[in-house]
Amino acid sequence: MEGLAGVVAGSSAICNTHGGLCYRGYPIEELALRAEFEEVAYLLLKGDLPTEGALREFKQALQEYRELPCIVQQVLEALPISTHPMEVLKAGVVALGCAQPEALDFSNQHACALQILGALPAILIYWHHYHKHGKRVSLGSELGMAHYLLEYLRGKKPLEIEIKAMDSMLTLYAEHEFNASTYANRITASTLSDLYSCVVTGIGTLKGRLHGGANELAIAFILRFHSVEEALQEVDRLFANKEKIMGFGHRIYKHADPRSAVGFELVQQLKHLGDPKLFEIAVAIRDHVKQKKGLPDNIDFFGGLIYHYLRLERLYYTPFFVLSRVVGWMAHAFEQRAHNRIIRPTSAYIGAPKRPFVRA
Repeated sequence: MEGLAGVVAGSSAICNTHGGLCYRGYPIEELALRAEFEEVAYLLLKGDLPTEGALREFKQALQEYRELPCIVQQVLEALPISTHPMEVLKAGVVALGCAQPEALDFSNQHACALQILGALPAILIYWHHYHKHGKRVSLGSELGMAHYLLEYLRGKKPLEIEIKAMDSMLTLYAEHEFNASTYANRITASTLSDLYSCVVTGIGTLKGRLHGGANELAIAFILRFHSVEEALQEVDRLFANKEKIMGFGHRIYKHADPRSAVGFELVQQLKHLGDPKLFEIAVAIRDHVKQKKGLPDNIDFFGGLIYHYLRLERLYYTPFFVLSRVVGWMAHAFEQRAHNRIIRPTSAYIGAPKRPFVRA
């Protein structure tokens, strides 16, 4: 089947999308609104929620790995200022793997996972300050990841409501079973390649416009309009021309994306931090698309507006996706390598029949 739609390509104990969305049995609605991202990361990587002591040690390890090796800093400084942030993350992970590689028997895979998860926000932050402001910043911090990203990218202490929203967004994007980047990551893992290569595979796949980037396009669409009426007229015009609107529909969720209700709640809480009219326009577009086409909004529709209200650069929206989804990628890499058979499907040949070689 084209695009493997509906094909069961393997089994996994990490995520369930049937009848909602659960990470290792826990509903996404509860995790996103009640847990810290670090708790969710621990759950995905290790299988169970952490005790208070285990969570404290987990956070400390991530914070220590924010101090990037010199080779990683040198690579980031050598990149052109025009480099896309997704390429920055790929380069940073490759350099990280060169500095402290994974053992061939994978005996240090959990340490490598902690290093990658701890270092990725620091990679983005270091490159941001070096190329945007000409400064080599100190990366050490005892802040949680959500707080760390907001404070170090914006240059001032965030509000508690902003930290919680960012925390929730990291959780919402952390895992989603066999999506394109996760499955690509599992293919790499099935060859018994190292964890850094698996993560780079995931980043490269997520960079594609049909996978990552939808929230960037969704907020760009919302920002085009000055009124609800103007927005709905444009939606009708796009429908008439059979054009797509980003942030609607989903391969798996035909009726509702379970993450969207959480996103809607978050954006309601944040709208007073920016222009509330954008929220009104977004809600009107959502309702109009649902009424006219029966398409539900997905997490990317209100996700872009959340980041906009948090005053974060639009070019970083998909990199934030990486900082979150990397947890899912690594959990899947562990699972694939633990019960491995190399992923090698076959294809239906539709080319020319067998023919003799004759020079033209």
